[in-house]
Amino acid sequence: MDILLSTFNALSHTLVGYIIPFLFVLTIVVFFHELGHFLVARWAGVRVLTFSLGFGPEIAGFNDRHGTRWKISAIPLGGYVKFFGDESEASTPSADSLAKMSNEERAQSFHFKKVGPRAAIVAAGPIANFLLAIVIFAGLFTFFGKPSTTAQVDTVQPGSAAAAAGFQSGDVVAAINGKEIESFSDMQRIVAINAGEKLTFTVRRGGVPVTLEATPELREIKDNFGNTHRQGILGITRATSSNEAVTKSVDPLTAVWLGVKETWFVIDRTLAYIGGIFGGREAADQIGGPIRIAQISGQVATLGLAALMHLSAVLSISIGLLNLFPVPLLDGGHLLFYAIEAVRGRPLSERAQEMGFRFGLALVLMLMVFTLYNDISGILHSRGS
Repeated sequence: MDILLSTFNALSHTLVGYIIPFLFVLTIVVFFHELGHFLVARWAGVRVLTFSLGFGPEIAGFNDRHGTRWKISAIPLGGYVKFFGDESEASTPSADSLAKMSNEERAQSFHFKKVGPRAAIVAAGPIANFLLAIVIFAGLFTFFGKPSTTAQVDTVQPGSAAAAAGFQSGDVVAAINGKEIESFSDMQRIVAINAGEKLTFTVRRGGVPVTLEATPELREIKDNFGNTHRQGILGITRATSSNEAVTKSVDPLTAVWLGVKETWFVIDRTLAYIGGIFGGREAADQIGGPIRIAQISGQVATLGLAALMHLSAVLSISIGLLNLFPVPLLDGGHLLFYAIEAVRGRPLSERAQEMGFRFGLALVLMLMVFTLYNDISGILHSRGS
């Protein structure tokens, strides 16, 4: 009886602590991605057969007045929109079906549209992901404000990069590499992503501007959940008093602009990280898959809805970027084919496209295996430590 009770409690904790937050985050991101494809397809006059959240057997669904089947499927690791004339969920055409279509049916088929509308439909998914992130960030800034704690140095750790650069208690960082710093969190963010890079700090010391140069050290740190991260550390701390304002209110228009800037920051940082992997400056072990996303979702959910929505925005950007990579099978691969078609004046041969999709499938499967390996390794490492 005790074993059954323990098992039930463990399953309940897994369901509530990890699976539900994971499905909440992933469903939001996938739904808006596919909604982007769906809305532009409808605008372009393409008949949409299926809008599915998940893959595999259908769990529940309904047909709308246009004949589209909206459904939830058994495997909740993505989704798809299937167009009239598609042979599969990856929007590969059925040659036999296309050849038998009447002129009226061809007018509703994705594959008989001109290259411009097809490219717009494909690009709409990632664009919807970026717009979703902007909306979420803007909402968070509107309702929770923007961090505004002064970038003041309260303590300098002995032997740190800050100590070597000559930072002193009471200094206030006004700019880094000429960019104005509005809060301590702004400074932390810049320092974290510039490990090993020399930065020029403009600080106010007793009302007098002073220029300092410091190179953040790359260190492994653990967050409150025990996850290990590598980032730049300067070696200064800020003690916020209880009566000091740590956030400031912003109007909705400013919040949207801040949302755009935040979205661009995540895009820029993600691309820099990927470039660092290929350049040997970054380790690829920070790339995670569904297990890590579920783990992080459960951890972030304990911090509240705002933190979970922030994670949703970051994940939405990541999904949007991933789909824009020029890999056949992904949206970016389709866009690559359409770009070649626009230049050549005719599409690639069916064989060339089929080989491309096979290559893309192999890459995607390799990425899945790699992320699964990282996920499991991360779990074993955290338990071992």
